[in-house]
Order: sequence, then C-alpha cells, then structure tokens
Amino acid sequence: MSLTLTMALDRYDRHFPFFDGTVVTPPGTSLRVLQVGQTVSLRDGERRHERMLTSDEYDVCEFSLSSYLMAKDRGLPLTGIPIFPRRLFSPGLFYVREDSTISSPQDLIGRRVGLNSFQTTLSVLARGDLKNEYGVPWEKIVWCVTNPEKIAFKPKPGVTIETLPQGADLGEALEAGTVDAFVHPHPPHSVTSGRVRVRRLWPDVRGEELRYYKKNGYVPIMHVIALRSPFVQKNPQIARTLMNLFEQANKISSGYFDDPNWSRMIWARHSFEEQAHVFGNPWPIGLKANANNLRRFIEYSLDQQLISKALAVEDLFDPSVLDS
Repeated sequence: MSLTLTMALDRYDRHFPFFDGTVVTPPGTSLRVLQVGQTVSLRDGERRHERMLTSDEYDVCEFSLSSYLMAKDRGLPLTGIPIFPRRLFSPGLFYVREDSTISSPQDLIGRRVGLNSFQTTLSVLARGDLKNEYGVPWEKIVWCVTNPEKIAFKPKPGVTIETLPQGADLGEALEAGTVDAFVHPHPPHSVTSGRVRVRRLWPDVRGEELRYYKKNGYVPIMHVIALRSPFVQKNPQIARTLMNLFEQANKISSGYFDDPNWSRMIWARHSFEEQAHVFGNPWPIGLKANANNLRRFIEYSLDQQLISKALAVEDLFDPSVLDS
C-alpha cells in the first residue's frame, strides 16, 4: 500500500533536500512538501502553526515548540519527533530605539515590551531568560502583543498583557513610543529597511550569546516537527521513517558549504568553519542531545503558566523514537 505524506515546512537550507527531492523515501512512501511559513504573506496567508491546529491540511508540520507543549498539556492530538529545525538565542532579538536610555535588561522593569504573541516560542524564551539569566522578573514588565494567541490560556496572576492592533509593526510602535522595546523572531520591515533606527539591547550581542552557549551548552529550540496523532496511529512506522528522512536531509545540507561560493554570502565558508570551531554541532538531532534544552523550556512554560504541569521530555515524542 502506498503512502503520501503532506509536509508543511519553511524553506531553510536544512530543508532544501525535501524541496529538491534529494532525500530518498522508502518504497511505497512519497512526500508532498509545501512551503508554508508562519508570518502572514501573499503566499496563501501562511500561518502554518494555526493551520496545523485547526485543519487537516498537513500530516507533518514544522511547529512552534511553545504551542506544542501547550497542545500536549491539553491533550490535543499531536505527536512529535525530536527534530528541531529552528533555533535562536534571545539576546540578539531584543530591540530598543537607537536613542533609548534603556541600556540593560534590568531597565526593562516597568516598561512596555512588544511581542508577536505571548506564547510565541521566542517570547517564552525571552521572558524565561530575563528571569533565569539576568535576574529580571518578567512579571514586572508590561507585555504588548500584536497577534491572537494560537491556544487559549489564563495569564499568571499579576501579569499585564495588552493588545496592540493586530499585525502592528513593532518598529513603528517603538518609534511612536507605544512600546519601549520589542522582542521578535523576524524584525519588521520598518527596522530591516533602516526606516526606524534601532539598536540591540546588548551592545556585544555575539559575546552575550556565546556566554549563554558556553554556560548552557545549546542553542535554544524554537520549532519541533509535529505529526497528527491519528495519522501516526494508522501508520506506526511513520515516526521512525521521518527521523531517517530528516537525518538524510541534515547530512545533505551539511555538505552545501563544501563549495565556498554556494551561498551569496562571500565569507559563508569562513563563517561555517568558525561556527564549527565555536559551537561544534549546534543542530543536534534526537532526544538525548536535546533533553536539557527541552527541560529548561518546559520550566519556562510552567513558570509562565502556559502549561499546567511539568511535562517529561519522553512524553513529548512518539515511543518509537525515544532511543534517538
């Protein structure tokens, strides 16, 4: 019997092998790979995570780690495999106005900080890092969100969450003084175009992120690969099959930078070598290599009352891949 998997992924270099067909599927299995992002765009509205939760468009989806934990906590029918295709440090994604008097994380206390949404994975990570890495109680900051939450939750008592106009440009909000800072996984066009003048909160952000890595031993996870639980129940071999396919893709994409001119970035090969020297492998696959990373994020989610109990990392993934 043949099986066709519909997968929703963004087009990162580590996913290129799925889009160009260089991964080899086992006999009887084929892939229908869709490029679907998360930010609203002209490409079919995007919103990959919400669509995974509310429709049956995809069998497999690159999915928000935060929303995945919330879904598991609430018994929603999703099953994960320990593949983590998106990772970000939080310090480099805190922005303030170029002329702001805010010069340290402690200066954010009592201020208004803009977010995509409260439960976005980077938002959870940023708040957790403020408290655990920098001694800043995130509860004493006013959080201003621009998008609806994907999964309903009751805010922690005493926490203030305000709603800005849906889809508001946080760079423009920063310039207007509506917010004093913002944290966002995709800096808005007003910032990337240079129209709104900003600076990062940490003046030596590379040094700060390296300190974080040396202390904690990982680059924080943003996304996980999620499957529909009924689909896994009907096809119990599929979790292991997908693990193998993503391992293939990882090996293929790791070889791209063998060509020094593969990327339009002239010094891409130099950066690739530097990254390997500094971080080793910052993209590990499997449960064992990512367990501490996941446990820390679970602690953050529990402290922020997005989940009701501490989840065991083993309970997040299909039993067939727990030995990874």
